[in-house]
Amino acid sequence: MGRLVAEEIIAAGATLAGGVRLSRDNPPHGAALWPSIGALAAQSQVIIDFTHASTVDAHARAVSEAGCAWVLGTTGLSEADQVAVREAAVQCVVVQAANFSPGVNLVLALAARLGAALPGAEYDAEIIEMHHRHKVDAPSGTALAIGHALSAGRGVALDDARIDRRQGARPVGGIGFASLRGGQIVGEHSLVLTAADEQIVLTHRAFDRRSFARGAVRAALWSAGRACGLYGMQDVLGMETPT
Repeated sequence: MGRLVAEEIIAAGATLAGGVRLSRDNPPHGAALWPSIGALAAQSQVIIDFTHASTVDAHARAVSEAGCAWVLGTTGLSEADQVAVREAAVQCVVVQAANFSPGVNLVLALAARLGAALPGAEYDAEIIEMHHRHKVDAPSGTALAIGHALSAGRGVALDDARIDRRQGARPVGGIGFASLRGGQIVGEHSLVLTAADEQIVLTHRAFDRRSFARGAVRAALWSAGRACGLYGMQDVLGMETPT
């Protein structure tokens, strides 16, 4: 992702300040290698972050102190990590998304509308995702985002409806998750709503990670001049955000 983001920054005509985890032998576009996230943030207008949940707290402090924007695509965050993100958003612009693909964000908007129109008592919901064998978090951040959008449309909290493991009969109104891993699959997500007499399947397939990188750079450019706060990719796209 780092190399793709670097290429999209150059393609957009922006300046690539560098990174903290670049290849020392062949850094993309000759980008500078900085000793810490704090040093990079001090020299940047915006940080694009696709790293690991373990870095979130330190990165939140760094962008807050530097006052630069933070485009955050890291998933698998704990509640404590999310608190750090919200606190950073008081000091700077934060654009956080489980997925920066425009197509996925349209799926989220549609999931919220489907949730509002199709009650859980009649339409059983399953969210199925498949990624490459090295994917760490399961369900994926995108799958959880779809679940949050659907449950918001239904007016319930995802934590109250979420089903990760099967045991016994399916509870009414439950939102099931299934995570598959294998090969080099970039990402596939399906929302399946099944009633007694019909079924709706909403699917997004990513063929190239470049769509995520291009969306992240779009979010970075959008962040310029914005008021401090926590934003999502749907704000960047000018879409109604599921609540």
